Amino acid sequence: QAQLAESGGGLVQPGGSLRLSCVASGRFFGANYMAWYRQPPGNQRELVAQIASGGNTYYTDSAKGRFTISRDNARNTVYLQMNSLKPEDTAVYYCQIRTPLGDYWGQGTQVTVSS
Repeated sequence: QAQLAESGGGLVQPGGSLRLSCVASGRFFGANYMAWYRQPPGNQRELVAQIASGGNTYYTDSAKGRFTISRDNARNTVYLQMNSLKPEDTAVYYCQIRTPLGDYWGQGTQVTVSS
């Protein structure tokens, strides 16, 4: 079983930046992929970005050019650097890891972009 703990959310003005972190603990024999999802108010959860164990990354169109996903395999940690934030980025952000034992989710961290 893996436990994920996100941090770094908060209230930021449009154009600002935030860095989300997610630390995985427990027994899960490594994460093939680590990813960030988000769920805007009244909408379904959606993929933002993902990163493979070897470092290959994928971004959705909404994240390209503004967000950067990275991971520290030694610390079982995934990060999401978010720049040039917009009000439409307001959502609960969740991290996910995909392991040989299954997929695991964090509890989520709220990001609010508002003036």
